[in-house]
Amino acid sequence: GAMVLCLSPTWATRVPSETSPGAWSLLLSRGVTFEVGGHSALDTFVPPRRATYVTGTFATGDASWVGELARDLDCPTGGSGPLARRLEDTLVTRWVLAARAGLPVPPTLAFVLGARGDLPTEPVAPGVRVVRLEDPQGQESLVREEVGAFLGGTAMEPYSQVAVRPAGWRWRGMGARSTHGKEEGAAVARAVGARLRGLREEDSVLLEALVATARLPVATPRSPAPRLPVALRICTLVCRSWGDRPQLCQVRPRPGGPVCPQATVAIHVPTFWWPYMSPGYGGHLCPHALVALHVLRLQWPSMSPLSGGPTCPQAMVAICVPMLCAVSPSPGVDFLLACVDDTLELVALSANSQRCLETCVLAEAMGRAVGEPQGDLPRLVAEALLHRAQCHLVEGKDILLIGAGGVSKSFVWEAARDYGLKIHLVESDPEHFAAGLVETFLPYDSREHRRDEEHAERVTELVRARGLRPHACLSYWDDCVVLAALVCQRLGLRGNSPAAVRVAKQKSRTHEHLQRCRRGRPPPAAFAVPCQRLRSHGDVERAAGHVPFPAVAKLEFGAGAVGVRLVENAGQCHQHAARLWRDLRDDDDHPGIGLGWGNAMLLMEYVPGTEHDVDLVVYEGRLLGAWVSDNGPTRLPAFLETAACLPSCLPADRQAQLVQAALRCCQACGLHDGVFNVELKLGPAGPRLLEINPRMGGFYLRDWIREVYGPDLLLAAVLVAMGTPPVLPARPTPRGHLVGVMCLGSEHGEALRGGGGRGMETLRELQSRGLVRLNRLFEEAAGAGEYEEPCLSVACGG
Repeated sequence: GAMVLCLSPTWATRVPSETSPGAWSLLLSRGVTFEVGGHSALDTFVPPRRATYVTGTFATGDASWVGELARDLDCPTGGSGPLARRLEDTLVTRWVLAARAGLPVPPTLAFVLGARGDLPTEPVAPGVRVVRLEDPQGQESLVREEVGAFLGGTAMEPYSQVAVRPAGWRWRGMGARSTHGKEEGAAVARAVGARLRGLREEDSVLLEALVATARLPVATPRSPAPRLPVALRICTLVCRSWGDRPQLCQVRPRPGGPVCPQATVAIHVPTFWWPYMSPGYGGHLCPHALVALHVLRLQWPSMSPLSGGPTCPQAMVAICVPMLCAVSPSPGVDFLLACVDDTLELVALSANSQRCLETCVLAEAMGRAVGEPQGDLPRLVAEALLHRAQCHLVEGKDILLIGAGGVSKSFVWEAARDYGLKIHLVESDPEHFAAGLVETFLPYDSREHRRDEEHAERVTELVRARGLRPHACLSYWDDCVVLAALVCQRLGLRGNSPAAVRVAKQKSRTHEHLQRCRRGRPPPAAFAVPCQRLRSHGDVERAAGHVPFPAVAKLEFGAGAVGVRLVENAGQCHQHAARLWRDLRDDDDHPGIGLGWGNAMLLMEYVPGTEHDVDLVVYEGRLLGAWVSDNGPTRLPAFLETAACLPSCLPADRQAQLVQAALRCCQACGLHDGVFNVELKLGPAGPRLLEINPRMGGFYLRDWIREVYGPDLLLAAVLVAMGTPPVLPARPTPRGHLVGVMCLGSEHGEALRGGGGRGMETLRELQSRGLVRLNRLFEEAAGAGEYEEPCLSVACGG
């Protein structure tokens, strides 16, 4: 229901935008909607639905109404009429691919009328010469001179034939061409002159080398059948995937020769061709295509609007307005696989805005007819459309954020700027560095969290006194999650109940609650671990009778593994509790580890096995996304994290067990909406819960998940808080792997500070080259001795 097909201009209305002066909003009164199971219906919308993303066949002629509807909208679009004209002009795109992307193109001599501002004189495009004519009449001598110089030039030495043809957006590669031998200079000049007589202002006449395509065997090397030659023209399609990155999602070769794209049959590349095609095809095609599309996007950024004003979440709709079939907002690039000096080389021919996808759709239909699985292209396109629509939905929204956190949360302010969020920050530190990075800064000391009911009343009064009407309220800072839930309740905003968040926040209460949840398969009680709360030394003796040793003693509301210790017997537990109750009494002793809730402890049974994080996105109790990461062995007896890996190295069934356990525990605690981080152990008895963090995963997790999989947990949390289910990959596929180590001041401080700070400078320089990935938890080493925390994560990708 989120994507609607518009088949007539009478179904949509353009009205002046209420949020972006000079722009227009598109309202849809009728449309074809699609539901799960292949059902579609023609619906009438009362009131009309507002478009948050528009794409379609931006062409001329019968479909020109599509470009007119999408002109100057206040929401993102998948293209525009002017951009489609650029992409359909072979000369323009060839000039961009050669001059800006540095890709090899066929030697080309082009004749154009007038100045043609879309073809700058600088920089020079290697392999492309443009001759600008004021009047095509009476230019025979100039044409003969230019043609002769081109045919006799060094660029034409490897080639024996040329073609003469018209080019421009009107032709779409369909114009009739004539082919000539290189030595037929007079005939070539006459052919060019004949074309010039009908030349129009936005057209051009191209004289181009016919590049000899590589001849690849069709039969297998072991087969006695004749090895017939096939020449390849390769059509690539690049989609903008998660994280707004270009992703090569389709490669389809076409039988070679000067071909009409609509009349060719897409074929799969036989496996036995790959040895012949490496490295030119397999190694170079992907980066060539990505570079080409990135450069095309940079060349004409203003022709495809990327942002607009905010819209109502309840009106969310992405409208697709094609004439014949659903098309993506992603252009493609056609390459020719050429053989130069016995080496395979990719030659860029042109860009295309629609043809490539049409061919890919046909190829997928052919594949289904012979029992091949459906490709990922339709899903990728749909997810990309809806994701960009949702980015538009949050733009300009007022978000009340409770608690700023430290350096490790610096990404929040960058993301807020990138998404266009208006952040209204409630923070205890009046001098916090984020004060100048937000729309509204509301200093309020809420560090004594045992008084959160009172704090929630004061914060609500502050918000109302400022006249703020936030669309959502949430917290990414562990200490403030209960306060955020209370404020949501008082402001009538979407969020989990304060009772549910309290259950998840207090570790012993979480496990006690789960132990009572024995319904369902598997019951949440299966994941709970025996534990007892410790508020005095008398509690230690009572707990020792219920929890077997070795056991884990830690802070009841703790964070960052500070104060966590493996104890072998009751005596060690007494000693550890005495030290902790002496050293860690309130938030001033060690900020950010939950001491605003007091320093009560708990004794928990030690669970053997490997440790994992599961980050969940849950909406109305439904799982929308889950990512499993592995933690390296902790530094016993203090349980400090040493290393991490994403994606998990576990088999798929083990990961599914962890995800199901994490989801069941969150649901049982009453956490039905939000982004949650769940820490579990996987041992011989299956998954066992360590703790639930009722907020987005901290430290490196958001950054890593975004890098490896694409989705942004921060954006997902905002969307859920606004009441909009975030669009996430249906089948998340990792784009790579990240493995990182955690740096401690006691272990790595000397290396990081060495040479007057050169250690960190070296790491930053490596990061700028893409060789490492850094995530800071603190500016300097935090804590000391048994209360030490990691200050930095250093990761490598592969």
